[in-house]
Amino acid sequence: MPMSALRAVALGGLISLGSPLSAHEPVAAPIARSALSPAARGAAAMVDAFHAALRRGDTRSAAASLAGSALIFEDGGVERSKAEYASQHLAADAAYTQAVPAVLTRRAGDAIGPIAWIASEGRTTGSYSGKPVDRITAETMILKRSGRDWKIVHIHWSSAAKP
Repeated sequence: MPMSALRAVALGGLISLGSPLSAHEPVAAPIARSALSPAARGAAAMVDAFHAALRRGDTRSAAASLAGSALIFEDGGVERSKAEYASQHLAADAAYTQAVPAVLTRRAGDAIGPIAWIASEGRTTGSYSGKPVDRITAETMILKRSGRDWKIVHIHWSSAAKP
């Protein structure tokens, strides 16, 4: 699928949400509200598997959820491949995810052909490195299906201190 079509799918999905959504950290409670289409359930399961791997500290399985050319945006930074992310932030993301409980509060998503978007929002509370954490989180993932398998091709994470 051409990049312009991928952008159109992602933007169309985000525009239809009406609000930003996501959780960079794992799901620790049932989702309060969901607008997930049946076509996106397999992609959402891959997103959940990625977060579960981080929660277990299983960086190998988390990396296996990503396409080789995955593009990860977080806090103004960019990692342009699975290998770059694995060598720079994956272990730290797993450590953080293990230390700070998260609750997924809302999720939406859809799939059109082999492309899906999953957008989630949540809240993380606890402490990390001896400092309190109370953040609202937002995550958008774009996935591509090859056969029956979904791979994450793009992640965009952001968070803000709880007001």
